[in-house]
Amino acid sequence: MPTNDRPATAARRGRGRPRIQRSESEVTTVQALDRGLTLLQMLAREGAANLSDLSLQAGMPAPTAHRLLSTLLRQQFVDYDETTQLWAIGVQAYSVGSSYLARTSLVEIARPVMRVLMEETGETANLAVEDNGYVVFISQIESNHPIRAYHRPGSRSHLHASGIGKAVLSMRSRDEVAKSLEKTGLPAFTPQTLSTPTTLFEDLERTRQRGWSFDNEEHFEGMRCVAAPIIDARGEPVAGVSVSGPSTRFPDEMISRIGPTVKKAASRISEALGAQLIHHP
Repeated sequence: MPTNDRPATAARRGRGRPRIQRSESEVTTVQALDRGLTLLQMLAREGAANLSDLSLQAGMPAPTAHRLLSTLLRQQFVDYDETTQLWAIGVQAYSVGSSYLARTSLVEIARPVMRVLMEETGETANLAVEDNGYVVFISQIESNHPIRAYHRPGSRSHLHASGIGKAVLSMRSRDEVAKSLEKTGLPAFTPQTLSTPTTLFEDLERTRQRGWSFDNEEHFEGMRCVAAPIIDARGEPVAGVSVSGPSTRFPDEMISRIGPTVKKAASRISEALGAQLIHHP
């Protein structure tokens, strides 16, 4: 039997999650963010409201609510009408929400097309968007092969070493491409990686002319990928679709047949997004 309760208390605490120590400033920052988001959600429901109503509904002092709203106002997440003294959702909140809706719509539109693409080629179909100089995979339809490509949703890849990345870059000017690559450089992942500007721009020109890109083991040895760009109603490249798999199932003679199939899938998705494409006979 223990002589005091300290060892027993320590033992009980050891079986649980360790206590997290947070600084006062960290707690205050997290609490402020939580309260600010609460105010945004309330404005989204109400449409517009005055400070008194917002503070009462949120259960916080009016001065606190005003400080948070003023911060959101500086970032354009809320608007304030001095005549009516009403607060409302701002343009930046709309922009963030629209970005989510656009991505969600893209996935919903693309997945049926990707499934057909997977069935036609027998290989895994991928959907990805560009984010700050990288390709981010957001959806995948896996093939039935026991050995197949896999990109976890949210995983990233360098633009220059990705089929989808090169497809998106091919739709941009040389200056725009250079600006994107300034953020990440041209690191070599395999002996096949296009890690010099000359080889990359030559490849992008070939991609631009035929309408699809070819990743020849440029990020992972033993894996090949064929991709095509997806454009929106403004003609901007917003994403790309691809098929990928082991190089043994992507022999050279197959690439020229897979390319047009992937390009057709990208065109179908683009047109569903409102793109006006010119079809050549």
